[in-house]
Amino acid sequence: MDGSDGKGGGKAPGVGGLFQKATAYVRGHLPGGMIDLSSQPKTHKEYPGAPRKILDPPRPRVQARLDAVLKKRRSVRHFVDSPLALEDLSFLLWAAAGVNRVERGMPFRTAPSAGALYPVETYFAARNVEGVPPGLYHYFPLAHAIEQLRKGDVSPDLSRAALDQRMPAIAPVTFVQTAVFARSVWKYKERAFRYIYLDCGHAAQNLALAAVSLGLGSCQIGALYDGEVNAVLGIDGEEESAVYMSAVGKP
Repeated sequence: MDGSDGKGGGKAPGVGGLFQKATAYVRGHLPGGMIDLSSQPKTHKEYPGAPRKILDPPRPRVQARLDAVLKKRRSVRHFVDSPLALEDLSFLLWAAAGVNRVERGMPFRTAPSAGALYPVETYFAARNVEGVPPGLYHYFPLAHAIEQLRKGDVSPDLSRAALDQRMPAIAPVTFVQTAVFARSVWKYKERAFRYIYLDCGHAAQNLALAAVSLGLGSCQIGALYDGEVNAVLGIDGEEESAVYMSAVGKP
């Protein structure tokens, strides 16, 4: 027996198993219907009243071979207490969530996204970044800009929210990826949640590899108290919720 129920799901127990089964595609029973294009949510979020800083165009300081970067990538949990260069922050944000081309008036990103709907938003806590005061920021990819949402170091709050793991408290910068669910649900309904988590993983891997290419290290964090991270970011946990964190710094 292969453990399958014959309907595209499996026999995994609990809520996770029910989710897997309920969102499975089965030949001959795909969801149909017309999509209302007029109701499509925006593929980006911005904070119009927040102080905004336009970053310099993303340029890596070194040219690294992909195979070498892949061999060096590992989870780093200890960081040197030195500032992150602003140019490195620019490259990391672009690698994770930036625009790499515009086709037919549509800005496409560095990481793949189901249906090019881009449900993932990127925030970061700056603790020790050159030219960026400590605080909480949001990345606005269409302008390659950062928006200041809160003043003061919030990395200890993120550390506590990450099941008291120390990485966010000692890294010069910690990124938080959230999901705006409606962007994907608009097209893919319940199946959207699978795609959202995949999208977030694509972006986090881009960030991890970009960090290695800059001589930095990162640790991706999925163990977190969702509500506590959402409270730090000032989001409701319903329409938008935290999914993933990445602490980045010099190993």
